Amino acid sequence: MEVTNRYITIKSPLDDGEPKESDFEVKTSPLTLSVSAGSTDVIVKNLYVSIDPYQLNRMKRFSSSHKTINYAAAVAPGDEIDAYGVAKVVASGNPEFEKDDLVVGFISWGEYTVLKKGTMFRKFDPFGFPLSYQVGILGFSGLTAYGGFFEVCKPKKGEKVFVSAASGSVGNLVGQYAKLFGCYVVGCAGSKEKVTLLKGKLGFDDAFNYKEEPDLKSTLKKYFPDGIDIYFDNVGAEMLEAAVENMNTFGRVAVCGVISEYTDAGKRAAPNMLDVVYKRIKIQGFLAPDLMNVYFDFISTTVDHLRTGNLQAVEDISCGLESFPSAFIGLFRGHNTGKKMIKVADE
Repeated sequence: MEVTNRYITIKSPLDDGEPKESDFEVKTSPLTLSVSAGSTDVIVKNLYVSIDPYQLNRMKRFSSSHKTINYAAAVAPGDEIDAYGVAKVVASGNPEFEKDDLVVGFISWGEYTVLKKGTMFRKFDPFGFPLSYQVGILGFSGLTAYGGFFEVCKPKKGEKVFVSAASGSVGNLVGQYAKLFGCYVVGCAGSKEKVTLLKGKLGFDDAFNYKEEPDLKSTLKKYFPDGIDIYFDNVGAEMLEAAVENMNTFGRVAVCGVISEYTDAGKRAAPNMLDVVYKRIKIQGFLAPDLMNVYFDFISTTVDHLRTGNLQAVEDISCGLESFPSAFIGLFRGHNTGKKMIKVADE
C-alpha cells in the first residue's frame, strides 16, 4: 500500500528573530507502507510529537549546538525535522518490533516516519496513563526536570528555589518536584493566568508575572529576602543576572535553557562574576542525555507521584499536521502552558 506522506520543513535558515509561519511549508512524498526483504527499517504512524524551543537553534545557519550532540544537529531547508514523540508501528523489518507496537523516540514533524538503524526509539509501558505523557512528564521534559533538579542542583530540604519560565514544560515540573522534596519555591511566568496556575494547582509557594516587574533584581529580593539557594534557569539574559545577584553562598544554577537568547543574540547574560567567585556559585549547563543514570529513579518516582495525585501533568496539545508552525512559534510568544505537543493522529 502506498500513501502520500505529508511533513513540515523550513524554507530557509531561521537566523533572524522569532520564527514566522512563512518560514515553514508542507511537503509531500510517496511512501510504501511495507518493508523490503532484508531491511531492518521500521515504518511508524506518528501520534504525538514534542514541540521544543531548542529546535530553533537547529534551524539556524550556525549554532554552537550543531556539533555537540546528535539530536541538536542542524536541520537543512527541505529536510524532515525530527523530534521526540510517540508513534504506532505500521510495518517492520526489525524482529524486535511488530505491527501495532507503540514506540517512543525520534520521529518527524510529519504523518509517518521511516525509522532507520541507529535511530533512537523503543517500545514502552504506558503505566495506564495517556500516551501523551510519554512525550512530556514521562519523557525528556520530565527527565530534564527531575535530573536537573536532583543531580545538578543537589537540593537540601528547606532550601529556597527560584524557577524561571515556571509554567513551561520543564519549569512546572521542577517546581513540583522541589515542593514535594521540601523546598520553598517561587516561580515566574508571563501572565496572570499562569501565575494563578503556579500558586494554585501546582502548589508553588509564590509566583510573579515578570512582565509586570521592571526591576527584576529588586523583585527577587522581595520574594527571597534571605537569598536564593537554587536557580533553575530556562530563560538566561536579565533573569540570570538578577538571580545571581540574589543568590546565597554556595548557590547552584542549573542552566536548562536560554530561550530569551534564541531569538535575540543581543540578550546575552552578563552575571556579576565577582558574585560568582566570592559567593562560590556553581553554574552548570546540562542536557537530558546527561541524566540517563537517574532514568529509572525518575520513572519510578514520577509514576508514584502521578498515581497518588501529588504531581500534576500540564499539557498543551494542538491537533493536526498544519498546527506545527503555529505551535512552534507560540513557544517564543509565551502562548503555551505546560508541555506543548502536536497530536498528529488518533491513537
